[in-house]
Formats: sequence, structure tokens, C-alpha cells
Amino acid sequence: MNAKFSYGPATGVGSLPGGDAREAAKAATGSFDDFPFLPELPARGPGADMIGRTAGMLVELYARVEPSGWRIGDRPGRDTKRARSWLGEDLDALEEFAQDYEGPLKVQAVGPWTLAAGLELKNGEAALSDPGACRDLAASLAEGLRLHLAEVSRRIPGARLVVQLDEPSLTAVLLGRVRSASGYRTHRAVDRQVVEATLRDVAGARGEGPVVVHSCAPDVPFALLRRAGAAGISFDFSLLTERDEDAIGEAVEGGTHLFAGVVPGTDSALSDPAGSVMGVRTLWRRLGLQPGLLAEAVTVTPACGLAGASPAYARRALAHCAQAARSLADNPE
Repeated sequence: MNAKFSYGPATGVGSLPGGDAREAAKAATGSFDDFPFLPELPARGPGADMIGRTAGMLVELYARVEPSGWRIGDRPGRDTKRARSWLGEDLDALEEFAQDYEGPLKVQAVGPWTLAAGLELKNGEAALSDPGACRDLAASLAEGLRLHLAEVSRRIPGARLVVQLDEPSLTAVLLGRVRSASGYRTHRAVDRQVVEATLRDVAGARGEGPVVVHSCAPDVPFALLRRAGAAGISFDFSLLTERDEDAIGEAVEGGTHLFAGVVPGTDSALSDPAGSVMGVRTLWRRLGLQPGLLAEAVTVTPACGLAGASPAYARRALAHCAQAARSLADNPE
């Protein structure tokens, strides 16, 4: 599946600064005319944030905002309605700027384990503390994703959808580092086979198209994600260590697509585009991979979402990703 799918050379991670859906859609489609994405605008407030936006997609599970965060409730309230309304606004804007688009288009949702770590049960503890709640959450997410993708396909019928599951808490879940409500202890590490099986189930709900898993945390579990069915893995390139290199080499040789986050996600001085991808070229040489594969196997992105950047920097960062990707294609060695 992933060998046949043609990804674009560069795209965004998901979040952008500000609250104007039309401006965000214009930036996401204008910066990447061959791999746009559906923007997220968390600055609008609860319901536009990462957890709240995905909570609004859930089927037969609802969440509301409490002082401590998002908590699962019995019925859809104003917070769920607000999340769904903002998602609809974002889809309207994307449809306006991409209605005749044909090609890969990326949409994002929080993955099952970061969602389980970020959503509270009625007792105030994370859903992660209850295996049954984790299963229910994953099933609800899978069904919600199916409906969301059908809606995007209806609006932009020429799009070949790529689903990105955001899993920044995945490593903490695997290592038992997610804090309890009191903050004095941590939740028990979840068995790796359970983590893998749940990710596989949610990814499988996608059907035929590719699923990419994104994490801008250290120690991304590359091998586990590949076994779980991820066609692509998105990560902060600056956080890689020597321990990751063999796993990356195996991933590329196995046909896994890499989304290399090489452009800082907050306001920074940007090097020339060729300099931004120098580390990718160097890693490629060190792993003994064919230079000709580089542009096919790698999509250039920011290191993480751009919600914390200034609007002017965010626009520059998106343009810089596109320029860096061209440099990679023109001069892979």
C-alpha cells in the first residue's frame, strides 16, 4: 500500500497560529499545492485544541471541559457542539480553497493512546487508567474517523486522503510516565502488544489509504508503529539519536514513508533551505541508502505544529519546507 501511494514532497504538521479558518486554509493549500493539509487553530480555545477537536469526532462518546481538562460525559454539551462547529468551519474553508484539487491531502486526529492519556473519566483519572475505557475510546475514534473521512471525501472528491494520528504521549504511555490526577504517581505502563493492537485497529478503520503516526517527542517507537500498520512516521528530526538510526534504515527499506520535521515549530532564524535538510542527506549516506530514493521516501515538514509561532513565521516556515524539499529532490547527495 505505502509503496504505491505518492506523497507530496512537503506538508504541514497540522496546527497554525491565529483563529481565521480561511486564512489558515489559504496558507495550507497555497504553500503546498501538491500536498495540502486540513489546518487546526487551537488559539480559538477549548474545542479547537488537539484533544477537544478529536473528542468532537467521537461516536457515542462525549466530552466536556472541566478545570482540570477534558472529561468524558453522558451527552453532547456546548463544548462538543463548539468543537464540531469549528471543525465544520475549517472544512468549509478547506473546501473553498481545494474544491478542484486532485492529489494527496492530509487530515489529522489525535491517536487512541494520546487521547486516552488526555481525556478524563468521571472520577478525574485519565481514561488510560481503565483498559475497558481505552477499548471503548479506540472503537469510538475509529468510527468517528470513518465518518470524518467520508465527509472530507464528499467535499473534495479528487483528494487522496492521508490520515495522521497525533501520538505525542505514546512514548510516555509505553514507559509508564503519564501522571495521575494527583500528580504524585504515574499510571502503569501499557503492554506494548496492547498498544500495537489498538493502533492497528484504529489504523485499520481507515480502509485502503495510508495512515501516518506523528510524534514530536523523543524516542519514537519506529518498529512498533510499523508493526501496527503505519505507512508513514512523522517526527522531529532534531530529536533523533544513534539508537534510532537502525530503526529508520529498516523502516525505509521496508517501504515506510518518513515525514522529517526539520524546520523549527516556533519563531527561529531559518537557515538556507539546503541547510535545513543537510542532516537528512547525512543520515541517508551514513545508513548506506540509495540517494535516488531520498525524495521519494521523505516528506519535509516543520518539527511540530506551528500553533506557538507568530503568523508571519508560520507562513515563512511552510514556504521554507517546500523550498527545502525542492533542494532535497534537486540534490539528494
